[in-house]
Amino acid sequence: MDDLRILDAINSPDDLKVLDNEELAILAAEIRQEIVATTAVTGGHVASSLGAVDIIVALESLLDMPRDRVVFDVGHQAYAHKLLTGRREAFRTLRAYGGISGFTKPSESPFDAHPSGHASDSLSVATGLAKARQLKGTNEKVVALIGDASLAGGMAFEALNYMGNEQLPLVVILNDNEMSISRNVGALMKHLGNIRANSHYREAREGLQAAMEQGGPAARGLLGFGKNMKESLKQMVIPHTMIYESLGIVCTAPVDGHNIAELRDILSLVLEMDGPALVHVVTRKGEGYEPARRDPESFHGTGPYDIATGTSLKAPAKHPTYTEVFGQAMVDEAVRDGDVVAITAAMTGGTGLKALAAEFSDRFVDVGIAEEQAVGMASGLAAGGKKPVVALYSTFMQRAVDQLIIDCALPDANVVFALDRAGLVGDDGPTHHGVFDMVYMRMVPNVRMLAPSDEAELVHALHTALALEGPVALRYPRGAAEGAPLPEAPQVLEVGKARTVREGDDVALLAFGRMVGQAREAAELLAAQGIQARVVDMRWVKPLDEEAIAAAAATRLVVTVEEGVVAGGAGEGVLEVLARQGATVPAITLGIPDRFIPQGPVSQLFADLGLDGEGIAKTVRETLA
Repeated sequence: MDDLRILDAINSPDDLKVLDNEELAILAAEIRQEIVATTAVTGGHVASSLGAVDIIVALESLLDMPRDRVVFDVGHQAYAHKLLTGRREAFRTLRAYGGISGFTKPSESPFDAHPSGHASDSLSVATGLAKARQLKGTNEKVVALIGDASLAGGMAFEALNYMGNEQLPLVVILNDNEMSISRNVGALMKHLGNIRANSHYREAREGLQAAMEQGGPAARGLLGFGKNMKESLKQMVIPHTMIYESLGIVCTAPVDGHNIAELRDILSLVLEMDGPALVHVVTRKGEGYEPARRDPESFHGTGPYDIATGTSLKAPAKHPTYTEVFGQAMVDEAVRDGDVVAITAAMTGGTGLKALAAEFSDRFVDVGIAEEQAVGMASGLAAGGKKPVVALYSTFMQRAVDQLIIDCALPDANVVFALDRAGLVGDDGPTHHGVFDMVYMRMVPNVRMLAPSDEAELVHALHTALALEGPVALRYPRGAAEGAPLPEAPQVLEVGKARTVREGDDVALLAFGRMVGQAREAAELLAAQGIQARVVDMRWVKPLDEEAIAAAAATRLVVTVEEGVVAGGAGEGVLEVLARQGATVPAITLGIPDRFIPQGPVSQLFADLGLDGEGIAKTVRETLA
């Protein structure tokens, strides 16, 4: 009997309705235990999910789901939601190959309203759902759960402005935990800090509410003041903190995000409103698991760990990661050149910039979750004579393509784009695979792009990008590098020049980035069968080395291999060059097909896609046969 849990009896949010507040609190503790037990094996976004458990339990106990809709921002805090919506048994497969996603995913469950993964879009999606409700004349509830860091994104501000202007029936739960991937920055964070620190507004408003509830002349007089009285109260107590209500959105005072009774009380009230409301909930990342409480940044996204200590169980890497190599190369470049400035968007540690931020704090900028601001600001820094390096994950650079085109490429600004986690990233799946950057960089005039094949090439690529005029991008993958010795001094690479790393006359393998390693493996397998493959490290995605391509056309078969989408990618660029040259050699483009790729170990995904050495060799053998 001691092993019985409330959680084991929960198959949908409807089952929460028979539980009282005390039982819901017990359930929340059980959910935290399940999250820790699972992520200790699978890894995952631990701290954020633990912090949001009480909000999700309280909210879903009040809703009629899936008719009522909950839109999660980013979605990596939705583990409790998955456990409450029929995925308890499948939860042990979290982020695993063939298992359930680490984010909300409508194709996985009717309880998931939105395929989340990128920050700041939940409010826009929720406004669409609320507008649809208005147009249909129905009364389902629409709720968006967004973190304080995501709320600083420009898209969230646009949605707030719209929902307030249109008075949409929509509840926004602001999960204020004072942390994003890196510590939050900006005026909005200071604004939220002021609200957290100032108890006078809450006390005064609660006193006003109590007086009104008591009835009598005092209450009638207060009711007569109506909105004017409320506005006066705001002005008297915290005149600088009413940004949301100035947009037409009713905003609650801060609520304890780990008190289920208090959460249910306030949510019950706002869910009955006909207009927009924002519930300000203060939580702690990692709540219920002390190692995550102590170090929420490490537990933002982690691999397997020891439950007792929180220590990572990941085996030490034989080689430094590409991110670590880039971070040290940035410090070295900053030492050499006082004009180098690093910019990131709430991912200081994730892009390897912690050392630079510590040593050159005046030349480091973290704009928060605002990639458009990062790229736009970089163009201004370049115009001011500096050499900005915008370090972002490839998947998040997608958010700033317009600023890339208009603010950087059009004026031919000296901006470097360092795209970490380019290609397949593994467990986080399709929202985080960085497979589109070669396409959108290739399509923009004035932009040049490098795809280093190992850590030494990465050091050279960064140095080259900073030495050139105009916008230059470099892309490199997540994880351990190849083990190439690092150069004592970086070199400026010749623009548009590839390098041949293996000779062969039967087939030419033109590879980009870390696909060079897979092409080398394929060449070894082919050589054992009497097929001699030339392997060319193309180095440059744009401009392409047309001489190397012409030389490849002298073989029996040209195969391009890239870790990006084939449609519009580097391989198609090679085909364009072959067509202009009038080559008649057969050519094949290998890369990411026209579909989204699920989560899973990168090696497994490469095998599935035919992008590992065996897959490339098989394609060559079958084509030549």
